[in-house]
Amino acid sequence: MGSPRTSTDYVIRRGERMARVWIEDRAGHADYQAAMEKWQAAKKAGSKRQPPGRWRVRWYGPDGKPKAKTFQKLPQAEAEKQTLTGRLDKGSYRDPQSGKAAVTVVAEEWFGKLRKQGRRTKADYREILDSYVLPYWGSWQVAAIAWDDVSTWVDELCEKPGKSGRKLGAARVVKIYRVFSAVLKHAVKSHRIAASPATEHDLPRRDDDDDHVYLSHEQLEALANAAGEYRLLVLTLGYCGIRWGEAIAAKGRRLNVDTRRLRIVQAYSDVKGKLELGPVKTHEKRSVPLPRSFAEELRPIGDAAGADGLLYTAPEGGPLRYSNFRGRIFDPAVKAAGLTELGITPHKLRHTAASLAIAAGADVKVVQLMLGHKSAAMTLDVYGHLWPDRLDEVADALDIGRNAALEKLRAQLAA
Repeated sequence: MGSPRTSTDYVIRRGERMARVWIEDRAGHADYQAAMEKWQAAKKAGSKRQPPGRWRVRWYGPDGKPKAKTFQKLPQAEAEKQTLTGRLDKGSYRDPQSGKAAVTVVAEEWFGKLRKQGRRTKADYREILDSYVLPYWGSWQVAAIAWDDVSTWVDELCEKPGKSGRKLGAARVVKIYRVFSAVLKHAVKSHRIAASPATEHDLPRRDDDDDHVYLSHEQLEALANAAGEYRLLVLTLGYCGIRWGEAIAAKGRRLNVDTRRLRIVQAYSDVKGKLELGPVKTHEKRSVPLPRSFAEELRPIGDAAGADGLLYTAPEGGPLRYSNFRGRIFDPAVKAAGLTELGITPHKLRHTAASLAIAAGADVKVVQLMLGHKSAAMTLDVYGHLWPDRLDEVADALDIGRNAALEKLRAQLAA
């Protein structure tokens, strides 16, 4: 092998594997000399390709496997050697070859490892991958994606129509971005890239107040009465704040009129047109409170359902489908109750439940439990503006303290 080399040794102490980084001069190597002869002949024939690299950086990665990369000039090789040594020393080393993995490969690997998400959420992620992420990014190498590339893509999501032909809403753009960001986070965790370029991007912000509808007690009662035989279902949605899929999965044995509680442990999800029964969102099983008069009204349907029967069913039996209920029952009831201008939907009755509970004096933890939010911070982010700010109470308390101090000073001056 005979040729001189400069070397840098990198040692991982405390019994761990030793890795080395060095530069090898290939000038005396037979394979290099043969490659140079071919290049020179090709150059005479008019080829414009670059000559073979004389300087080879060699190293052992943390996995103990040998790696190599060639350069034409020694300063280039020395810079690479220094970079590799530093990354190995800091634990930030990534195999350059792993960064060549296509986004499609990484995305499928990420999706296959999802464990905590429900079927509806996974189906939504799948749709986002197939419709928005993979068509754009699928053939890209993960290491080739720059921050500016992601920013350009976000701009396109905001400006161009989505798969439906309509402009994407802000919430949908954010969700698509977060799925892509999760894929790149997986690329970081699997040591394909050192850092994700899908971070710290300005995303569109929706006005949550425009999306929320808060009915009064009178409006909720009018809507429920207009819903006919599904009056109690509307009241359940409007007073308990449970999700649609949770409401249509509620069973007789989970209703306790005496304690005024409805236990929420399962939910139906519409996955590609098929209703599937599974765990509640974020796996937050909970008991929701029932107003006393409303609880008594539920007793007959609980008795009729029996232990394993559904409290609310379709006319022909079985679970209710959202589209059927909304088209045949809910939307006509909204019109009959004179609430068309509010844009109310069955799902938005959760907002009514939250607002009525807060107005009744419920604290943030109670509302969090009732709605099944993962954290109180999430509840405050969505409904924080509904709680009294109590700023006047603070100002009044400060007045009391200040007036007492002033009175004391006046007494001292008078003496």
